[in-house]
Amino acid sequence: MIPIYPAQALNTKAPLAGSVTLSGLKNSPPLSLYIHIPWCVRKCPYCDFNSHESKSEIPETAYINALIADLEQTTPLVWGRKVKSVFFGGGTPSLFSAEAIDKILSHVRMLTPLEYGAEITLEANPGTVDSAHFLGYKQAGVNRVSLGIQSFNARYLKALGRIHDREQALHAAQLALDTFDAVNLDVMYGLPEQTLEDALADAKTACALNPAHLSFYHLTLEPNTAFYRTPPSLPDDDLSATMQEEIEAILAANGYDNYETSAFAKTSRQCQHNLNYWTFGDYLGIGAGAHSKLSFHDKIIRQSRHKHPKHYMAHAENGNAIDNEWPISSQELSFEFMMNALRLTHGFDKNLFEVRTGLPLITAQKQITLAETRGLIWQDQNTLKPTLTGRRFLNNLLDIFL
Repeated sequence: MIPIYPAQALNTKAPLAGSVTLSGLKNSPPLSLYIHIPWCVRKCPYCDFNSHESKSEIPETAYINALIADLEQTTPLVWGRKVKSVFFGGGTPSLFSAEAIDKILSHVRMLTPLEYGAEITLEANPGTVDSAHFLGYKQAGVNRVSLGIQSFNARYLKALGRIHDREQALHAAQLALDTFDAVNLDVMYGLPEQTLEDALADAKTACALNPAHLSFYHLTLEPNTAFYRTPPSLPDDDLSATMQEEIEAILAANGYDNYETSAFAKTSRQCQHNLNYWTFGDYLGIGAGAHSKLSFHDKIIRQSRHKHPKHYMAHAENGNAIDNEWPISSQELSFEFMMNALRLTHGFDKNLFEVRTGLPLITAQKQITLAETRGLIWQDQNTLKPTLTGRRFLNNLLDIFL
């Protein structure tokens, strides 16, 4: 499964004219900032994110100006609210210079009250970084790097269309670990013709590097990708399930807590930005195709930016970076909350539902009872969480709330 960032967040329904929204959020949720950098060296055949191959020189300066204009236009909607985390996603943000990242973050600090010690993450491709890049990003204020490793095996890297090889993956990971206290490695399994032995070898190599955080995703064939149009030969469901179970066992034995569907962390090293998504916090997304979710006392809204970089830059400079905006109806809120919170392995405090949606949990009681009857969730007086079966069949669990 590929993670959902605000640049490609699910819009499960079209905007509803005259939608009924919630009434009476008592407090604003925590707020994060997502910044989308849409360019990459090569479009991977499995990627359905809003990313574009950089076939010519990237218009770095023009795009930075558009991001700043976008942020200036949107800041009044979150005026005075502290930003707890910043995440540069893509695409490949590490194609941007350290000077560019520094300029963006300088304007973020000028326009928003960024929390002291806020987590600031930048995604990087092992084929686009060196020690100078990492040092420059750190000096700009980045304190966490997420490396798109995907595999340490040259055969599977080639099958995935990655621009780096095994040696570059290991070198980039070590450079990141030498530079930053917080590093995440993204790894995939269920790859074309992958064997169980090779999948577990990737898990063991990742653990040996000992980063604070690991993300292990099952490769899925998403619409509008090259793999979807021409499917490769993938491991069957039984083999993929065995891969998942044995990878999770290896990571657990090495001290990693599987705190979210695909996320594993050392003690107290969870990704704060992603936790804010899973606990239905707010996020402001700027950049081409980025999405936002913002809460007010009488409504919760979503926004989407213009998707193509050229269109986005033109519209942002003209004062209308937002392509669409719509309220989330009360009928949709329960599903959207559960779609996020039920990814958390250890579940959530039941009070969080009302705190983040403005609705009493009893509005979802029928679905909760059905899910519990089917053995997909467990609950006590204070907590609700997915069972192991619910985690393994998360889509089936979420369908109950849809």
